[in-house]
Amino acid sequence: MTATTSRLARRLPPRPPALARLAPGLGVTALGVAAAYAISLALPALSALIVAVVLGVITSHLPFLPSTARVGLTWAMRKLLRVGVVLLGLQLSLGQLTGLGAGSLLAVVTTVVVTFLGTLAIGGLLGVSRGLNLVVATGFSICGASAIAAVEGVADPDEREVATGVALVTLYGGLTIAAVPFLGDRLGLSGPALGAWAGLSVHEVAQVVAAASPAGAAAVATAVTVKLSRVVLLAPMVAAVGVVQRRRAPGTAGARPPIVPLFLAGFLVMIAARSTGQVPEAVLAGAGTLTTLLLTGALFALGTAVRIPDLVRTGGRAVLLGLCSTLLIGTTAFATLQLFT
Repeated sequence: MTATTSRLARRLPPRPPALARLAPGLGVTALGVAAAYAISLALPALSALIVAVVLGVITSHLPFLPSTARVGLTWAMRKLLRVGVVLLGLQLSLGQLTGLGAGSLLAVVTTVVVTFLGTLAIGGLLGVSRGLNLVVATGFSICGASAIAAVEGVADPDEREVATGVALVTLYGGLTIAAVPFLGDRLGLSGPALGAWAGLSVHEVAQVVAAASPAGAAAVATAVTVKLSRVVLLAPMVAAVGVVQRRRAPGTAGARPPIVPLFLAGFLVMIAARSTGQVPEAVLAGAGTLTTLLLTGALFALGTAVRIPDLVRTGGRAVLLGLCSTLLIGTTAFATLQLFT
């Protein structure tokens, strides 16, 4: 180090330790998680994850939110969501998939692929930005915010596009909670049949449970199993997006986005571990609670990145894309269930 560099280093204020820089944002996130859980306990019909997004949006517009919190909130949004996706794998097993039967599995794959590609096509026609189009297509076709987090790891969309995608998942997923049982009754669906439609067409797991609950416990069990089978497709879908992104990315191979991010590999490892049947029930229960806590924190932090003026400037195109994607997955799911099961 030269004398000049040494003198300059002495003049500069020391950089705060990493934990100190993260602490304000992590503290705000912890308060958001506690509030979301309290509201969810008081109003069981509301998922803590959905409440967390709404609270995050409200918090982002509070005048007393410290600017120093942004660093920790961004860290929570990215890291907690990825760890939550890894642990989500412990909710899945290969036995659950094989128990659905070939017809149901074919309906799942067909619905996911048609919704993903169809949403991309609709977004292109509407003139929606490529990043927002991709996160909406992935989130609506597979598993909401968790899928958006996974594709964000290989596609690197703008933070506002990610936040808008999650906001749309929350909005339309909430609407389907009421729409699925209402329409299902008029379409002649009840019990497990309604559960299968809910699991195949509703975005978030918590929303699926809420949508299927009016049809009874058997409907909820079927809905969750079908929904989790969609979640399994997260890995191949993100890998396919990663391949496309690598072909689009300029520069050397080292600068290109990964085909399969490390956290998604962890997701697959967790599925394999659950499939062995050797993971104790107590561990699975604890992992389920921890997954919800992590995703709640991440979605609260993500909600703080949402700016209502930005959503307004995005205009009706993003809202219309979410509506079209929701209608597409709902009609495709109903058609494939009638055709293949």
